[in-house]
Amino acid sequence: MERTPSINPRIVEGLYAEALVLADEVRARFERLRAQDFARIAILDSGRDCPADDVARVQLSCEALRTTTRVMHCLAWLLNHRAHFAGELTELQLRRHGRLVANFPASDAAALALLPAEARMLVHESERLYERIMRLERAWRRPAPPRAASAIDRLRQRLAAAS
Repeated sequence: MERTPSINPRIVEGLYAEALVLADEVRARFERLRAQDFARIAILDSGRDCPADDVARVQLSCEALRTTTRVMHCLAWLLNHRAHFAGELTELQLRRHGRLVANFPASDAAALALLPAEARMLVHESERLYERIMRLERAWRRPAPPRAASAIDRLRQRLAAAS
């Protein structure tokens, strides 16, 4: 039996804080990687740069963009839910416009292999955060199970049948 996660302000706030920290760590780490790469390129002669380095730089940039975008999608979803809990969005507005992007592309294994362990760990943390929020999204959008008729509903049914 699958447990249905509940979405409440405390969970959303906790995930939001986690996503903000992760977004900052991802940005800083990939920025350091780019700076290290540019410093290494500056040392090389411009004519001796090999095409394999170009491919590695492109893969690094793609993975940085993919990871950052994944975290930003999570933050957008969390911000929409925060706005709903604050009364700034109705449930109808949230259901119409607050969807998490489904089937976001996973990271490329070849590109991940080129990253240092710390950067790979951040990519995996972003994927894990995305999966957690996707589970909440699916559970929240799942139709509620039919509830048993309350005593008042049963009384109303009996009165309607008697008249």
